[in-house]
Amino acid sequence: MIQHCPTPTELDDLELLVSGAYAPLTRFNEPGSAVTLDLPEGVDEAELVDPEGLPLARVAADGTLEPLTHAQYGPFRRLHLTPAQVREQHAGATFVPVVDALTHAELDELRGLGRVVLVALMGTGTASLSPVALVRASLAAADLLDDAGVVAVPLPSHGDADVDHELGAQVVATYAGPDPVHALGDPTIGGDFPEAVAAIVAADRPEPESQGLVLFFTGLSGSGKSTLARALMDLLLEQGGRSVTSLDGDVVRRHLSAGLTFSKADRETNIRRIGWVAAEIARHGGVAVCSPIAPFAETREQVQEMVEDAGGAFFLIHVATPLEECERRDRKGLYAKARAGEIPEFTGISSPYEEPDDPAVRVDTTGRTIEDALDDVLVALDEAGFLHLARRGTATA
Repeated sequence: MIQHCPTPTELDDLELLVSGAYAPLTRFNEPGSAVTLDLPEGVDEAELVDPEGLPLARVAADGTLEPLTHAQYGPFRRLHLTPAQVREQHAGATFVPVVDALTHAELDELRGLGRVVLVALMGTGTASLSPVALVRASLAAADLLDDAGVVAVPLPSHGDADVDHELGAQVVATYAGPDPVHALGDPTIGGDFPEAVAAIVAADRPEPESQGLVLFFTGLSGSGKSTLARALMDLLLEQGGRSVTSLDGDVVRRHLSAGLTFSKADRETNIRRIGWVAAEIARHGGVAVCSPIAPFAETREQVQEMVEDAGGAFFLIHVATPLEECERRDRKGLYAKARAGEIPEFTGISSPYEEPDDPAVRVDTTGRTIEDALDDVLVALDEAGFLHLARRGTATA
């Protein structure tokens, strides 16, 4: 039987299906259900594994599941209880769904309810805090109540607010069983966080200038993207204060992606590898400067998703120098070889370049100095609040 690693959303759904949290739903791909599983083309059944290859369950052609084991590791795994375990441990409590850090006002609202269980809905894409920070903030809030516990429930987003709300209500009701559920007031009202909770929120939601950042330059060969990226790297290093890593397309190919060809599939694999490394750099608060061609919108979006899932910011810079100018420069002679048929699938000649629809900034380097073109990028970064850099020979305001 083929092994298949589901997406993060599908893995969250798998855990809730196996635990009984989605009851009466017990399998994937029920008609009309948002809880779906996409297997590779031509595959009807598979052994589902986690990202490290641990077999979790077998799925049949009709979506029926045969559990094999549960996830062994992960932060706060001890709080990932089944509904049956929760009802046994917390019978008689009031269950409170939590999707964000609790404020003073919300804690006051919970006082007097007796024992409460904070159900941290921390699945993929559902909370404004990262999953780990949401659980940590819920634990800090529980410590401020007289009698409270915390349960971690990986309820993911399925891209539809109404569907997600309905599933969330269903899951919380399953955990509560016969006990009451207390929905907190309007979360948009806001309010101050207790000091212990505020510290967790501040660490998880840094100001833009302190957030992990991926500066992703994309454009045709010869557009000037690598030159602009190097100039920006120099400014970052001269100013100091941030950990900076360059992930230049050509350099990465010699090390991280050695052995890959220039086929479309291998080129996309190269971009995803760059994206994964960049996301890890951003996860730890660093700045990654990337300058691959990255001609396809879908792969750029995959990189952006990786970065944002890691808590970083993705800043897309389209170096929009026209093909004619890039070909005129052709310092490496690549366009001439591509025109002669010596280089197959060459971007701009025999393979398309899909221009970004909404880059953070678009720069055409035709007839401009590097300093002048880079200034477009610096202005955009400053306006977004990510970096405040001065050009060489200039003074900061």
